[in-house]
Amino acid sequence: MSKHQKLIQQILSGRADANIRFDELRALLIHLGFSERTRASHHNFRRVGLEEKLNLQCDGSKAKAYQVKQIRAVILKYQLGADE
Repeated sequence: MSKHQKLIQQILSGRADANIRFDELRALLIHLGFSERTRASHHNFRRVGLEEKLNLQCDGSKAKAYQVKQIRAVILKYQLGADE
């Protein structure tokens, strides 16, 4: 199982939203085909075919918990990462 699959499972479990590392989450989104645009501390992610825009900010070295929940909703809605 790849590190991206493990991270997707961790996100989908919902038990560790406050303990997801920002850099790992950023790398996962890029791996899933999102393009990144950075403005100051905001990292904005878009993907062709998805109506949602994702915005990430780090809280120390971790991603903010509510943003992890938003990413979980997008992963579930579009079944992202299921083909790995």
